[in-house]
Amino acid sequence: MNPGAAPTTQPISSHEDLNPQELKLKGFKAYQVDTAAGPSHAYRRRDFYKVALVTSPCTVHYADRSIEISTPSLMFANPHIPYSIELHDPRLTGYSCLFTEAFMKENDRSESLQQSPLFKVGGTPVFQLDEAQVAYAQSIFEKILAEQRTEYLYKGDLIRTYLHLLIHEALRMQPTESYVQHKNASSRITALFLELLERFFPVESPGQSLPLKTAQDFAHQLGVHVNHLNRAVKEVTGKPTTTHIAERFIGEAKALLHHTSWSTAEIAYSLGFEYPTYFNNFFKKHTGTTPLAFRRDTERVADA
Repeated sequence: MNPGAAPTTQPISSHEDLNPQELKLKGFKAYQVDTAAGPSHAYRRRDFYKVALVTSPCTVHYADRSIEISTPSLMFANPHIPYSIELHDPRLTGYSCLFTEAFMKENDRSESLQQSPLFKVGGTPVFQLDEAQVAYAQSIFEKILAEQRTEYLYKGDLIRTYLHLLIHEALRMQPTESYVQHKNASSRITALFLELLERFFPVESPGQSLPLKTAQDFAHQLGVHVNHLNRAVKEVTGKPTTTHIAERFIGEAKALLHHTSWSTAEIAYSLGFEYPTYFNNFFKKHTGTTPLAFRRDTERVADA
């Protein structure tokens, strides 16, 4: 660790050759990480589960907690909780494997990964390893990488087995209790809420419906009580959680009305409203006009 190096925040993996389509087709993708720490940017592969062997000193900011990693550790991430990594070394090193829940449950009727102690909301995502455990985990990742390159017909089954070995190695370990309270927990949870809110925009298809709509929805996704989320957001921003949600929804609704030819019913559905009338009432409450009137006014201005 270089004490003079300024910490940088970035995703746990920084890989340029990841093919999302390949990952969707096969259900998994493993890679070795050894790259210079770049500028802060969002972790993009949030629609897949992840197991990583982290060998660089860093701090994992996860929901409203921060977890110090000073020794090599196994980290488990799910697609439902945003997180970031604050690096303390100039290079990021380790191994990662991304996979879908469908890949892990193929030919298996086990419980959902979301219920696993390693992946569930509020669970422990980091397990520090001793020297023997590091060697074992590294050997498993090397086997996954080697098998990934073969044409063996049943390599998916083998890779599933290797992933289960990593999962069971963590399950039989005591959870890491190296949580540290962030200097400003309210700022941390507020930033995570705003990042999670922003992640759903822009809406790109009328067939896409936003999955989270209420403060309770966002609190559940972040693994915190809704009262805690509301207090933190109000303390940091001066505005209630519901106001942030409403403002972002209205902003997106205006953009869709102005820049697309979607019907108001399509826009309502894409924003998570069950009925167009609910959307119309919501829009008028916050803007003083109806969606159709807003669209006519913007078209009139554009034609002027």
